[in-house]
Amino acid sequence: MLKTKTMNKPKILIVDDDARLSTLMATILERAGYETRQENRSFAALSTAQKFQPDLILLDLNMPGKDGGTVAAEIRMEKPLSQTPIIFVTSLIGKSEAGICGGDRFLSKPIEPAVLLAAVKQTVAMVAA
Repeated sequence: MLKTKTMNKPKILIVDDDARLSTLMATILERAGYETRQENRSFAALSTAQKFQPDLILLDLNMPGKDGGTVAAEIRMEKPLSQTPIIFVTSLIGKSEAGICGGDRFLSKPIEPAVLLAAVKQTVAMVAA
């Protein structure tokens, strides 16, 4: 269920060790009406998610420290965050391999703004329904 009230902007947490990319994604999403928070340290992602209580998390898979799979597992073990959808954003797959696998959505880097916005809009709409 969407955690924000209908008058508030949906909240998106961006977890990526590439600060330039997370800033670019945040800019794209904020211009589209979303509230964002960025976390560039994988070991701090869970704490940031607990404080921010996002409606959606964009999560890099390949990060120093903890990989995205480990971060996702930690988030999914936290009761208030366990149902928060995660979209994995990674350079480990090609554009043709992007899609949904095991219930998780995967987007390929470099990410196109239209693809990012479409995936976020669709995921947020599914959560709100």
